[in-house]
Amino acid sequence: MKRLKSLSPQPLWNYFEDICQVPRPSKKEEKILRFLLDFAAKNGLKARQDEIGNLLISKPASAGREKSQVVILQSHVDMVCEKNSDTRHDFDTDAIQPFISDGWVMAEGTTLGSDDGIGMAAQMAVLTSPELLHGPIECLFTVDEETGLSGAFALQPGFLSGNILLNLDSEDEGELFIGCAGGIDSVGSLKYTPEALPAGSFAAKLEVKGLLGGHSGDDINKNRGNANKILNRFLIDASKLFDLRIADFNGGNLRNAIAREAFAVVVVPHSQKENLIVEWNVFASEMEFEFERSEPKLKMLHQSVALPEFVIDRETQGRLQKLIAACPHGVLEMSSRMIGMVETSTNLASVKFRENHEIVLTTSQRSEIDSRKFMAAEMVESVMLLAGAEVAHSDGYPGWTPNPDSEIAKIAAASYKKLFGNDPLVKSIHAGLECGLFLEKYPELDMVSFGPTIRGAHSPDERISIETVDKFWKLLVDVLENIR
Repeated sequence: MKRLKSLSPQPLWNYFEDICQVPRPSKKEEKILRFLLDFAAKNGLKARQDEIGNLLISKPASAGREKSQVVILQSHVDMVCEKNSDTRHDFDTDAIQPFISDGWVMAEGTTLGSDDGIGMAAQMAVLTSPELLHGPIECLFTVDEETGLSGAFALQPGFLSGNILLNLDSEDEGELFIGCAGGIDSVGSLKYTPEALPAGSFAAKLEVKGLLGGHSGDDINKNRGNANKILNRFLIDASKLFDLRIADFNGGNLRNAIAREAFAVVVVPHSQKENLIVEWNVFASEMEFEFERSEPKLKMLHQSVALPEFVIDRETQGRLQKLIAACPHGVLEMSSRMIGMVETSTNLASVKFRENHEIVLTTSQRSEIDSRKFMAAEMVESVMLLAGAEVAHSDGYPGWTPNPDSEIAKIAAASYKKLFGNDPLVKSIHAGLECGLFLEKYPELDMVSFGPTIRGAHSPDERISIETVDKFWKLLVDVLENIR
């Protein structure tokens, strides 16, 4: 039973709903790639894959447009797999359940996958439309964008033939992007020694829930709470008041998502349990006041739990608390080139206790300037080293330096004004796009990125504006018609 069949434009929404039925976690894209290959075969379109799995589906030019330039439409096939803790969903096997709510399309308790399912759907609609006027089309579907940009890294020269690329992975209607931030991940690990519980102990699970989270690029400047930071603030204060020991800490998930939820299992002497809960309730009230504007759904929960097998040693506990407290999170610099844009930021994405007596902290740094990206990573590394952690960095990925003279950006801006009566904003985005990596392999590419309005990306609050999808489609159609 189609839930989105009443929405316009069709068949774009129809394709999007079909995409929702296909599991597509990062690094597990076999099912969605098979879906796209079957789609190409059914519609008589040429398709080929490279060694890593990137897929290219081609469509000949419309009659009379054979001499127009080849245009590449690009999206990524994987999605961020986040769900509410009380939602039962297996992203490896279960379909996303979209629904309509007050002008938006959302999913039931999970990420929607409009990032970048809506770009994929637009490509499929272009590939099958008999009415559009356009030159030769190449639709590039890349793999593993969300957890490492592996597809873009592995893209080889010669796979593409066009010199114009439309990236369909942006999330703000009315904005055209001609640049993006580069990024690097920094991971710290602490080893701990398990210690036996003192006699007469009481155990409690403390939880921070209901935060908005969101994309660590697009949303890092919105004063959203970080569940790891909030929970750790209480643990530091409580450690001064009580003989508190930590048995577990689990907060956040993905490197490119702001931590929405975190919990800790703590142990105190039984005689201190009531005072611990009183302090937690007082702290919860303080947090609700601090974040009453930016985090209206914040929840601070507690419950007694069975005693754990052990707690971590006191020295490591102290170093962990100081490390989380000192590790920077948020905006580090605003841009002097693109006014109002974040230049450099860092995200304390997750804190995880592992079974091998190891605590792993994952962070991600972004900047439009490569040297400041590495500066931010050095800052995070320094804090981790001072806490006695071992540190490793990812290879990182380059930014996309804005080109104010981009011809395709001018065409897109002119189309937008003609269609909607006002000028779009032409800017750079703090989120990471694959465009910087494309330029390394194809330095002649002229690129622009645009899309409909998506909010709450990388969180179960993800939603896409129905009205702006229609505008996104009209803009894409007009841009294709005006490329000669």
